[in-house]
Amino acid sequence: MDLLQALCEPFSYKSLELKNRFAMSPMTRYFAPDGLPTEEMAAYYRRRAEGDVGLIISEGLGIDRAASRAVTFIPNFCGDEALAGWERVLDGVHAAGAKMAPQLWHVGGVPDYNFPDAEHAPLESPSGLIGPNVNGGRVMTEEDAADVVESYARAAAHAKHLGFDALEVHAAHGYLVDQFFWGETNRRGDRFGGATLRDRARFGAEIFRAMRRAVGEDFVLLMRISQWKTGYYDTKLAESPAALEEWLSPLAEAGVDIFDCSQRRFWEPEFEGSDLNLAGWAKKMVGQPTITVGSVGLDRDLFADFEQGGESGVNAASLAELVRRYERGDFDIVAIGRALLSDPSWLRKVRENRLGELTPYSAEAMKILF
Repeated sequence: MDLLQALCEPFSYKSLELKNRFAMSPMTRYFAPDGLPTEEMAAYYRRRAEGDVGLIISEGLGIDRAASRAVTFIPNFCGDEALAGWERVLDGVHAAGAKMAPQLWHVGGVPDYNFPDAEHAPLESPSGLIGPNVNGGRVMTEEDAADVVESYARAAAHAKHLGFDALEVHAAHGYLVDQFFWGETNRRGDRFGGATLRDRARFGAEIFRAMRRAVGEDFVLLMRISQWKTGYYDTKLAESPAALEEWLSPLAEAGVDIFDCSQRRFWEPEFEGSDLNLAGWAKKMVGQPTITVGSVGLDRDLFADFEQGGESGVNAASLAELVRRYERGDFDIVAIGRALLSDPSWLRKVRENRLGELTPYSAEAMKILF
């Protein structure tokens, strides 16, 4: 019995055509010396594509702005050598029958929590803050902000030129674009600040307008969003469906095609009075396709893994709930993260009901690349 048969129908939107509704979620791996993708990284991504995942979304990649990375062994998406390396990664993914999108990342004022003493260029942030009254990064000028927008546009042009099938901007979890969204970290008095979510979405919207100009109307642009922030897990930018619409509508109008909606646990309701999760509400309020993600197929969330150690097994009941929500029309694509780190063939094994053959996830899987 195929537990996930409903999610195996093709997905098509603009130029993006996927063989099924499964994506590999972006996960930082720290295996790129001097920011360059390696042959080992290419094999890592190809193995997940060979496991029948329809869309591979890369780990976060630095743009051509020195402050975008806080660790030198996070990969870049700029410079001839790095781009040639990503073209090799893409060739392997395509050969295995999947599509791929690079995820573009700027950390803002946040040092890397796993490597806090790593050397890096001076960090930058909207208002010199990375949390409520927590300092981080120098305050960006309007010229800095404009330069970052153009850096994203150049990266988008590279992605299309190299033959990627889409691209994603990391605008979640308390990093740069999210720092502009959040009132606690955006105290600016210029056009990139403001009292409302719609005001503070302007920086993100400018990024997407610039990228859209660079890639044309048919190339698919994704944006990862979240309510929670790293270190501030109960934060909610939008306290109601109306506030969510106020936040996301200008982004959709600026060019976001698909919202990748990050939650710690996909089955949890986002607002009182409905069991819709973040992806469900985003699709309902804005009308764009959405991706759901958050402990898919596992029996506990990421932070419990870090705190408790040990192994995290498959949760068949949560998979049934995932299918129920998909068939109801809550979202269009499912992103799988940690389960694919420990077992590249996770999807195929689950579909074939070989649950006993799955390699359980443990935090140790984060420390190796295979």
